[in-house]
Amino acid sequence: MTVPAFNTVTWFQIGTDAPEEARRFYGDMFGWNFGADGDGYDLVSYPGSDVPSGGISHEPDASRNHAMFLVLVEDVDAVCDQTVKTGGKVAMPPLTTGKGLKFAYLQDPSGNTFGVFTPPSS
Repeated sequence: MTVPAFNTVTWFQIGTDAPEEARRFYGDMFGWNFGADGDGYDLVSYPGSDVPSGGISHEPDASRNHAMFLVLVEDVDAVCDQTVKTGGKVAMPPLTTGKGLKFAYLQDPSGNTFGVFTPPSS
């Protein structure tokens, strides 16, 4: 398996208040496979892939439903600073999970939300 390049879209997330329906829909449409990561998150793998490429986030209600892409970056904090300098906004400041994944949600100048992340250190 090749390691994804920095500054490329390497993950997607679908947030839904109906995760069972989303798993059925995307599984039937594209043959995606699902595995639980805990804490209301299902990992999505493509047929023939040995690693997940995205996730389904279980949301408390329909007002939080979303679909977004996430970009692998070297430094989440630096990208947040650069986003503001170039006319975007930080929609959710950087967070680090208990497993060491660091991520933030940003908005481009048109208001489109996307994410950036760095994986846990090996």
